[in-house]
Amino acid sequence: MKSAFSSSERQFDSIQKKYEPTHVGCYRVLILLFMMLGAGNLFAADFTADFAAANKLYAEGKFADAAKAYETILQTGEQSPSLLFNYGDAEFETGHLGKAIAAYRKAKLLSPRDPELRANLAFVRNQVAGATLRESRWQYWLSMLSLNEGTLLTVVFFWATFALLAAKQLRPALAPKLQTATRFTLALTIGSGAILALQTANHFSSPIAVVTNAEVTARSGPFDDAQNAFTARDGAELRVLDRHDDWVQVASGTGNTG
Repeated sequence: MKSAFSSSERQFDSIQKKYEPTHVGCYRVLILLFMMLGAGNLFAADFTADFAAANKLYAEGKFADAAKAYETILQTGEQSPSLLFNYGDAEFETGHLGKAIAAYRKAKLLSPRDPELRANLAFVRNQVAGATLRESRWQYWLSMLSLNEGTLLTVVFFWATFALLAAKQLRPALAPKLQTATRFTLALTIGSGAILALQTANHFSSPIAVVTNAEVTARSGPFDDAQNAFTARDGAELRVLDRHDDWVQVASGTGNTG
């Protein structure tokens, strides 16, 4: 009896050890999830409080302090159209055209059709002295959609076309009725795909640099003793052509490179 009892006791201990870590692991996962949710709520609360404090500084006319407060929030990785928009406004009020334009450009990527944002960006661009890149008409219309929106539209049109083609194969009797709809969605797919390709090329193959100093000198080569090529002032937008170590080759709005 003693040995049998000892065997059962060992068997019970082994079963308990087998299943105990699973329960403990579940508890740990739940605790971790609660901690993550709590941290997220705390982060959101901190952002709201910091954003409200920065807005208060702006309302009080303390634009330089407000700009620093907005910039501190941005350094945490937080990105939102309202945050970037307000940061751009604060930098403009302090006389920093380049920083304002850079902030507005980032905000426009997140909220491309905001009329107030577009109006402010156009207004500040008109204050820039000297040569700067000007947005063409086709670039203006392309920027009405974000890359994510363009991608989503193309995917939706593509799958709609695919679904109609599949329906025509599965139900041949419906083919004549679906012919017009299929051609329409196919045209939309091709059109949206072409627009997306132009958006992608404009965004990635032609990056823009914004001058944020009062004045910078572009040189003919990537070294300090090179001849001056041209001068760009605060707020000038330059097209990036190439990079070499800490140097960036750019083109101005008049076609000069340096």
